[in-house]
This record gives sequence, structure tokens and C-alpha cells, in this order.
Amino acid sequence: MRKSDQKSGKTKTTVMPRASVSFPPELYKILEELAKKKKVSIAWVIRDAAEQYVAAEWPLFASSLSREAK
Repeated sequence: MRKSDQKSGKTKTTVMPRASVSFPPELYKILEELAKKKKVSIAWVIRDAAEQYVAAEWPLFASSLSREAK
């Protein structure tokens, strides 16, 4: 267990892989506007869109994502 986990009482950490993505300026502006409207980060909007895309392409994978979130 990491020291930071000991202080907060956490016992499990999740490593989230990172990706660097470039967007056309027009698309990025729309993402910014959506994030502002929903009061979330641009990263949240992109993760949500990616999850919806994967769910549409692989429906069985979508059910495993919803189980992991619980």
C-alpha cells in the first residue's frame, strides 16, 4: 500500500492509462462548449463519448463496463 493510500484509508488504486489525442480546432471548440454546458471536464466528455462508441460497437463489452463501475 502506498503512503498516500494509508493516510486516506484507501486500500486499492486504479491505474488509468493515458492517451494524447489531437483534434481539429472546430471539434475541440465543440468539446469545450459541451463540457462547459454539462459542467464537466473535456476529458470527461471524451471518456463518455468513447464509452458510448464502444457500447454501440460491442454491446457485450458495455455490460462489463457498467459492472466495473459498481
